[in-house]
Amino acid sequence: MGALGTIAAVDDAALSTVWDPAVPVDLRLVLAQLGRGPGDPTLLWDPAGRHGPAGVWRTLRTPEGPATLHLAQSARGAVHARAWGAGAEWAIAGVPELLGAGDDASGFDLSAAPALAEAARRLPGLRLARVGLVFEMLLAAILEQKVTVKEAHAAWRQLMRRHGETPPGPAPEGMKVFPEAGVWRRIPSWEWHRAGVDPRRSRTCVEAAKVASSLERTLDLGRGGPQVHSRLRSLGGVGIWTAAETSQRAHGDPDEVSVGDYHLHDIVGWALAGKPVDDDGMLELLEPWRGHRQRVVRIILASGFRKPRFGPKMTIQDHRSH
Repeated sequence: MGALGTIAAVDDAALSTVWDPAVPVDLRLVLAQLGRGPGDPTLLWDPAGRHGPAGVWRTLRTPEGPATLHLAQSARGAVHARAWGAGAEWAIAGVPELLGAGDDASGFDLSAAPALAEAARRLPGLRLARVGLVFEMLLAAILEQKVTVKEAHAAWRQLMRRHGETPPGPAPEGMKVFPEAGVWRRIPSWEWHRAGVDPRRSRTCVEAAKVASSLERTLDLGRGGPQVHSRLRSLGGVGIWTAAETSQRAHGDPDEVSVGDYHLHDIVGWALAGKPVDDDGMLELLEPWRGHRQRVVRIILASGFRKPRFGPKMTIQDHRSH
């Protein structure tokens, strides 16, 4: 897991700590799944320090209240974390899990797939995050149901900017904190429509908001698995894809696959078999890594592989010098 330093008060408003991970961790690789496109009001990458200290800013609504979290990584890999707001202590204490400290790759063997093994070797800092905020991850996934990524991200931005809370501390201008459940329940139908969210998805969001506290209790069941999946799917409007997208991020599930995704089965098919496949074919290709199927998917996507019009199966590009 690595050592989490003492949580210290920086000033009257901020807490800070340093996490020294025991294994390599790459902030951008780990947090890549949390961003909702350019202009996401809840996540801002600022490597040049244009908006304050260099690093990444994230706002979050913790069980203890809103928080602003800033993360920066030293050349030797230590993660420097600083947080503000009522949820600052929760946010700081959760940094190791957020960055994959509990991600156990024991038994993950890629020796039978040399291209995958080489991709994994070139991505030593790839870990599976456990965000620990189920309602937020579920609502974002609901907005992405059966629409283009561009449409979903536009809806997320508009709803966050209209209903999100001003974050505590020195968060860059324009950032917002994910609204509390009660706010989501009160958004009028015309505002959903204005954000491009159809009535089916807006109803599902509202129903999820009504049971937000019980959704958070699924974290007690561990890092995903059938019971978590079943609990999530018990909510009307939440299907297999939405449950998978949620548990991958909120719970850190290393095995859940996004069955029903418009593109994923073809990407996996081209990467592993050199041809497009359907969902059943994707699951068949991933079966040798049951228990770590999501990990395989993340390696494929993070490697830079793109499905070709015509061509062989996976070849790995080395992006380390770019």
